[in-house]
Amino acid sequence: MTDNWGAVTKTSNSIKNSITLKVVSVGVLILLLLIPAGMVKGLIHERQSRRDSVVEELCAKWGEQQTITGPFITVPFKTFIKDDKGQTQTKLKYLHILPESLDIRGEIKPEIRYRSLFEAVLYNIKLQFSGNFKLPPTSQLNIDQTNILWDKAYFSLGITDMRGIQDAITIQFNGSSYTAGPGLKNSDIAEAGVGTLIRPLAPNEPNQFTLALNLNGSEQISFIPVGETNTVTITSSWPSPSFNGAFLPTKREVNKDGFSSSWRVLHLNRSYPQFWEGSEHKVTPSAFGLALILTADIYQKATRLAKYAIMFLVFTFAACFFSEIINKRRVHPIQYILIGLAILIFYTLALSLSEHMHFNYAYILSAAAVTGMISGYAKAVVSNARFALTIMGILAVLYAYLFIVLQLEDYALIMGSIGLLIVLAVVMYITRKIDWYAVETEQQ
Repeated sequence: MTDNWGAVTKTSNSIKNSITLKVVSVGVLILLLLIPAGMVKGLIHERQSRRDSVVEELCAKWGEQQTITGPFITVPFKTFIKDDKGQTQTKLKYLHILPESLDIRGEIKPEIRYRSLFEAVLYNIKLQFSGNFKLPPTSQLNIDQTNILWDKAYFSLGITDMRGIQDAITIQFNGSSYTAGPGLKNSDIAEAGVGTLIRPLAPNEPNQFTLALNLNGSEQISFIPVGETNTVTITSSWPSPSFNGAFLPTKREVNKDGFSSSWRVLHLNRSYPQFWEGSEHKVTPSAFGLALILTADIYQKATRLAKYAIMFLVFTFAACFFSEIINKRRVHPIQYILIGLAILIFYTLALSLSEHMHFNYAYILSAAAVTGMISGYAKAVVSNARFALTIMGILAVLYAYLFIVLQLEDYALIMGSIGLLIVLAVVMYITRKIDWYAVETEQQ
């Protein structure tokens, strides 16, 4: 009976001290710690959503993202249909005419507004419009000329958020001055905007126009290239624009003092003609413009940080595991868990600090605090100063490397891949002569 009990005890100790079992248990602990790591990512998304809602509220009071459509001219014409009783009814439809040439020049004055911990990029832009309209040939209009109400021609300019308009809009057209009022004839081309009735277009006159627009908006400004020939020139003191939409600038210059950009778009570059009836064509897909971006988006950086959580867990746990082998001092699973939780606290600490200070400073403080805490704990657990210094060195290298990867946004993937390859190669080189079967036999 005693021999049987001794055999059972020996077998139990062998299982308990098995390196293979230890590796498996460490892997299971890493997988379990990915659950709180996922919760950290959820926290980051929650704070980002909170930021977005606050910014959206702030922008709504100033002026939201603006899209400028036009100017264009809408002319009603009569059509005749018979009702159920056989009587002829008159119905109005609309002919839309786009300008032959359109030149837009403007300067954006950006402004950062804060609410609580969050910030939003707002702007004021002063735009100057000039150009001319050319009447479509009557041979190309499938409309009886006597039914076109040229005296009801309506000059329109589409503006997505009318709350951003700061000054009265005066339109100079064929030598006459008009004051624009709110509203469009219909929503065939734009949903909202301003316009005014104008004198009939003259077939043999240039039909030239000019107008000025003082507009508030937030984050982004876009334009619809309604002209047969479109030129748009925008300047600003904002150093980090993001050009987007259907067309990129033909010329641009960006530096720390601001940017200057110019677009030139032809009617041949888009999918709609210079005139049409009703809502036959949609112009929105041809929009182009720019966004004033904040390069220090802490939530985007925090999300990228959290993606490396498993790498920190694996390398730190690997260091603890090798310490067990080298120092013959076992580390309990609970101690592994405490070290893993300390690693995960880094991400929430960096996020919370970055909402009150520059992200780089928050990162450095968080990395230093977590590295110091884990290194001190490792020394207390293993009672080996050399091992604690090794853990400190590993974490310092990992945090420094991750910091560099964050700065090199365009090369983050390749730098991360190369770094992981190098670390794995170093581990394989250091452990190349270890006889794991012999080590496991010694442990048993």
